[in-house]
Amino acid sequence: MTAKLFRNLLCAAACTALSFGSFYSAHAQASDKVYAAKKALVGGTLVDGLGGAPIYDSVVLIDGNKIVDIGEEGKLTIPDDYEVISTEAMTVMPGLWEMHAHLMLNGHSNYKHWDKTYVDRLSSEIMPASAEQLLLAGVTTARDLGAPLEDSISVKRRISNGEIAGPRLFVSGPFIQDQAYPGTEAFRWGVNSAADGRAKVRRLANAGVDVIKLIDQDVMARSEVEAVVDEAHKQGLKVVGHSHKPDEIRIGLEVGIDNFEHTGLTTAPEYPADIMEKLKERTAKGRIAGGPLYWTPTVEGLWNFEETRDNPEAVDSDCWHRGLKPDTIADIKASIQHPNRLDYFQLTPKRKPTLKRKFSQLREAGVVLLIGTDSGIPLKFHCQSTWHEIDVWTRVMGVPVMETIQAATYWPSKLMEVEDQWGTLRPGRFADIIAIKGDALKYPALFQNVDMVVKDGVVYKKDGQPVEENF
Repeated sequence: MTAKLFRNLLCAAACTALSFGSFYSAHAQASDKVYAAKKALVGGTLVDGLGGAPIYDSVVLIDGNKIVDIGEEGKLTIPDDYEVISTEAMTVMPGLWEMHAHLMLNGHSNYKHWDKTYVDRLSSEIMPASAEQLLLAGVTTARDLGAPLEDSISVKRRISNGEIAGPRLFVSGPFIQDQAYPGTEAFRWGVNSAADGRAKVRRLANAGVDVIKLIDQDVMARSEVEAVVDEAHKQGLKVVGHSHKPDEIRIGLEVGIDNFEHTGLTTAPEYPADIMEKLKERTAKGRIAGGPLYWTPTVEGLWNFEETRDNPEAVDSDCWHRGLKPDTIADIKASIQHPNRLDYFQLTPKRKPTLKRKFSQLREAGVVLLIGTDSGIPLKFHCQSTWHEIDVWTRVMGVPVMETIQAATYWPSKLMEVEDQWGTLRPGRFADIIAIKGDALKYPALFQNVDMVVKDGVVYKKDGQPVEENF
């Protein structure tokens, strides 16, 4: 029996008969028993996710899946029974969060074809492949916003109990909206009354989702929107809402949406003045309104499209092939052979000039911005999208690197109310850690090559290569 199989069997036994809501904590307990190796990451510049000064020549002691202690070489004793792993000349930080991923998508340009052809391969091939690609890119936790309910819960559970490798998942299952688009009923649920909205939210909550995704709230009856948000909050679930249209934002603010996504579908040069006033009023309330207002702008795909269209070298990378069958890879390749012909992006060049202004407006209004990318949509691959977003934030939008790192570590964990477990490097936290050769605080483009990935104390990538026995 292999070590991986033994580990999986132990974890599966420990997790049998658990409720969805208790699954993460139960897996943590099982992992404490299974992953007994003690490790010391020694020598790197440590960024803990809390925003303070780095720790140079750092030492991170890991026992099982927990961080035992953090200190400096020469000051923190490394016990003799710890395996020493060098992080010299590396930047060490919490594992990244990807706050807007679509694991059911892998960059194919034709949604209608994809949804029909691959609906029966989502949980067996497509979503596990997406998960592996994200993990190897340094994403140890991801929020999957939109997929069939059974597939979402299956993949989340299988990752959590060690059957397959991937980021820890927080899932929404199907979108909630006015009416499902034809052919998308498996992952989009329409609502026809306030009672129906509440029933669908309860169904999702009972199945074990972690968040409710609401779109097109501007075309739903107001009573329906209020019912969905109220029921979600009663069930202890955050509500994520689209912000493509001004009225989606206005209504979302009025009913208490917790986290807005995107920056708008149109070419309007900025957000309307009344929305900015409403945003500032909401952010001024802070804890009184339940905490910060969060926003995931997902800008890199828009900003980078023209460069990708004219020089599609990034598309030629084979990093997005991992886990996919040859026929799937061929199908995706054929669909994106001519990026300039994709209807999906025809308006994008006109939207790009609006991005800096809208991004700046959001920062000025005081919302807490999160790293998320819409990963999986046409031309956006899970192995690339998160570092692309970090690059655009820091290089184009002028966000300090430390603030950007927090938007990909601490703040997502805070929104999802798990900051006592993940998102920062502190004694007692779970050992989700990445390391990058070089000074990533000075050169954030280095995020494109994450050299080490540790999740729950397990090393999934080392020296830039997957540790295949852990997959």
